[in-house]
Amino acid sequence: MPVLVASDLDRTLIYSAAALALTMPDARAPRLLCVEVHESRPLSYMTETAAQLLTDLGDTAVFVPTTTRTRKQYQRINLPGPAPAYAICANGGHILVDGVTDRDWHARVLARLADECAPLSEVQEHLLRTADPVWVRKHRIAEDLFAYLVVERELLNEEWVKELAAWAENRGWTVSLQGRKIYAVPKPLTKSAAVREVARRTGADLTLAAGDSLLDADLLLAADRGWRPGHGELADADWTAPAIRALPERGVLAGERILREFLRTVRSPA
Repeated sequence: MPVLVASDLDRTLIYSAAALALTMPDARAPRLLCVEVHESRPLSYMTETAAQLLTDLGDTAVFVPTTTRTRKQYQRINLPGPAPAYAICANGGHILVDGVTDRDWHARVLARLADECAPLSEVQEHLLRTADPVWVRKHRIAEDLFAYLVVERELLNEEWVKELAAWAENRGWTVSLQGRKIYAVPKPLTKSAAVREVARRTGADLTLAAGDSLLDADLLLAADRGWRPGHGELADADWTAPAIRALPERGVLAGERILREFLRTVRSPA
């Protein structure tokens, strides 16, 4: 029976220059591989060692990139190793099969959101009306499923984020602050639901997962075993669960450690 490995990408396996956390002396810094270019500029990295680990993992397990990114944002990432047969984008709103959207899955997601949550238009209007232009740089809608803001973190009013979370809670939505982005996401739009569907299709009897943000908590709880790095929302909240291991590593070296844990477990699941 195959092992399914579902992992968040940003700040879990791949890292922007600002998130690398290279605290060692320069001469001891790991060699880096660029895995994403945007507008002709390098954007995301992993260590060369992590790249080899991911290649090995793709040869021995069903590796499923599981991201809040839109499909367009995901498809500009060039991960090493075999091309994943499945990928999960838009926080579970889309399952890609060999790079192509599964329309039946997406239709099921839309039907559930319509039944259980306030409409995206209401959330978008609230964000436009209440977010202060002093610290908001961009308003964005992702795949017509959820909204996010790009903000100046140093100027951000943290109390506003708490008030937004309380407002959203009453409307079936959740709020997550990740770096310079504030996400407002419908509660039923989850990575875990999409991962369960991929596990069903592949016949996987063991699911491993990793993630760093509050939007990854449901993914980790749905897995048989999971790991989180020493940075991110989950680490800041000291979040854990019985089958979750909190790793001490931070930054790009955490991504390398997570891949080592995945590969070790795939090879010796007992």
